[in-house]
Amino acid sequence: MGRRYGDDVLAGDWRRRRTIPEVDAEPDLVVEDADSGFCGAVVGFESGAVVLEDRHGRRRNFPLLPAAFLLDGAPVTLRRPRPTAAPAVRQRTASGSVAVAGVRAQVAKASRIWVEGVHDAALVERIWGDDLRIEGVVVEPLDGIDELDAQVRAFAPGPQRRLGVLVDHLVPRSKESRIVARVTSPYVLVTGHPYVDVWQAVKPAALGIRAWPVVPPGRPWKEGVCAALGVAEPAELWRIILSRVNSFADVETPLINSMERLIDFVTVPPADD
Repeated sequence: MGRRYGDDVLAGDWRRRRTIPEVDAEPDLVVEDADSGFCGAVVGFESGAVVLEDRHGRRRNFPLLPAAFLLDGAPVTLRRPRPTAAPAVRQRTASGSVAVAGVRAQVAKASRIWVEGVHDAALVERIWGDDLRIEGVVVEPLDGIDELDAQVRAFAPGPQRRLGVLVDHLVPRSKESRIVARVTSPYVLVTGHPYVDVWQAVKPAALGIRAWPVVPPGRPWKEGVCAALGVAEPAELWRIILSRVNSFADVETPLINSMERLIDFVTVPPADD
C-alpha cells in the first residue's frame, strides 16, 4: 500500500530539520544539553568539546554538535567564539611620547634649538628626533657657548622665531652661568644640566658601569674617562655610549627636563596679533 500521508514528520532527528541559530559559547552562558538535560554555564573547552558547570560545581564535556543545546528552551548550535584581535599597542618614541603613525615631518620652522656640540646633537636626535621632526624643529650644534650672546643677537629671535639653548654644566657661579646671564631676550630660553659633558648625562648603568670615573682637575675630562675605562680615544668611546642609548630611560632626569622645556618653548604657537 502506498503512503497516504507522505513521510512521517516525526521520523528522524527533528532538530536537524529546521534552521537552528548558532550562538557563541561565551564564558558563563547558561545552556542545557538537549539529550541529557544537564544544565550549566560555559567554563571552557577541552578537545573540541564545550565544558559546562552546573550549580553544584559538577562539570561535563559536550561535543559541539548541531542543535545539541537548549538556550531559554529553544534549540541552538553552540560554536567556539572566534579569537578577538589583540588591542593595538600604542607605540612610543624614544622620548616616551605617543608615536603618530603616517605623519610626515613638517617643513622646518624658524624656531631652533641650539646645543653645544655634535655629541649633544646626536644624543638629542637619538631620543627626541621623532618628536622634533613632527614639530618641524631643527637642532643645531654650536662650537661651544663662549660667544652665545652675539650669536643670539645675530639669530634675531622674535615671537615667531624662538630659540632654545641647551647648555652643559649649567650650575651656579660657573663660567656657563655667567655667559647665559647675558642673554635676556624673552624669546630665548636657556636650560641646561649639571654634568661636565653631555656624555655624563647618560646613565652609567646603560654602559654597564657603576659610576662615571672621577677625573682629576686640570685633566681633559673625556680623555680622563677614556683612560679610566680602558678605551683608546674619545671617538671610540662616544660610539659605544651612543649605541647604548635607546630611549629617555637611558639618560638622567635633568637632561630630560631641560629638553622637554625647550621643546615646549619653541613650539608655542605665536599669539594672535
